[in-house]
Amino acid sequence: MCTDLPHPAGPQRATATAQRLRRALAVGAASVALLCCTAAPAAAAESPGQKIADALRRSPVHVDPSLTSAVDAEQQRELAARIRRTHLPIRVALVPLVEGDSWGGKPEQLAEVVHDRMGGGPAILITLGEQAEDISAREWPSDAHQSFHAAAAVFFQKDMKGAGPAKRVARAIDIIEAGNGDAVYERATADLGAPAPTRTTADGAGAKAASGHGSPLVRLLSLVGGPVLLLAAVGLLLRRRSRLRDLSTPFALPRSVFAAARQADEAGLRDRAAEEVVRLGEEARTAQGAPAAVERALDAYAAAGTVLDRARGVPDLAGVFALVAEGRAALSGAAEALPLCFFHPLHGPAVRRIPWRPLGRREQLRVAACETCLRAIRTRRAPEVLTDRQDGRPVPYFEVPTEDSLWAATGYGSLLSGADDSLAARVQRGGFTRTRD
Repeated sequence: MCTDLPHPAGPQRATATAQRLRRALAVGAASVALLCCTAAPAAAAESPGQKIADALRRSPVHVDPSLTSAVDAEQQRELAARIRRTHLPIRVALVPLVEGDSWGGKPEQLAEVVHDRMGGGPAILITLGEQAEDISAREWPSDAHQSFHAAAAVFFQKDMKGAGPAKRVARAIDIIEAGNGDAVYERATADLGAPAPTRTTADGAGAKAASGHGSPLVRLLSLVGGPVLLLAAVGLLLRRRSRLRDLSTPFALPRSVFAAARQADEAGLRDRAAEEVVRLGEEARTAQGAPAAVERALDAYAAAGTVLDRARGVPDLAGVFALVAEGRAALSGAAEALPLCFFHPLHGPAVRRIPWRPLGRREQLRVAACETCLRAIRTRRAPEVLTDRQDGRPVPYFEVPTEDSLWAATGYGSLLSGADDSLAARVQRGGFTRTRD
């Protein structure tokens, strides 16, 4: 029997109004319960997730009617035949993803709902991605066939540029069948943003890195006294937007940003961090969201400018990216947005929180991890960790004393104390120790 009705307070605390409410509810309880119980199955059957699940039980490929011009009936049959030849539990659900829809415009949310409606169990679900010409794959159990990277790699493969969704999905299916999605993804993103060769100094360091400033643009930024004066550099920096448009997604840091950042030297990383700071500021100033959310984004923008101005190495520059991600999360309105990967923030956004115990310690932390680090931990391998320097030697950044490192204290956002805590607020309070030097 359905009993999803308000439960009034106990008699000892009830007011006269509450008593009248209980009597009214009692009078109509049978009728409401009957309506609730008889209507619920029909409503569930008509839900968007249930409709897709039912369609996927009939065929491994479901294409929303609005997309049949892009993936016609013949292409759907070819994809279904390709899937059957793999003997893998692959399903394809191609439906439009827009903000405010049943899935919040998120492919992972669509995948979770459909997987649940199909009863769970081992599965691979391919959907459209959040960007144009992108597709996404989610797998249960996670990464059994490296599906996540198999689908992500297609976006970066040059011969897939301009290919329709049917061809992109077919390519992803082939990679999933081969089981080498991680390697294919690494190859596809290997040359993204690779820095130009630099003249080597006598001690072996690149000339740009040895100068401590990098490009003339970054030298200009290094003269800026703080986030307020950073605004003066916006006009100059925006001239570089034309070469960034293929990376732009509203209020999100595309995977390609982090793939390129990992390939860059310190000077190149500084350039990319500066570009992302400026882009966040532009998005915040033109955003139409709630004033409080825009204010949080502007706080993150100002803090990112402060950190960028005083950054002394890769850990600090990674902190710039973490602050930019925090600002974009505020603009997106995502209540439970995860920070960047705890173990190596340049891996990009985390996908879930996991329990983790630092070596030699008893306390267990819950940290946000990316797919790559999550897979390493599940297979009892050490994840790749961002290092800092302590006493002249490289150590995991989280082993630096927390009083000396904002990043060790916060795990780039994983170890914040709650909704009212933020990286931007800690920078504003002087938690970024470079501001005290």
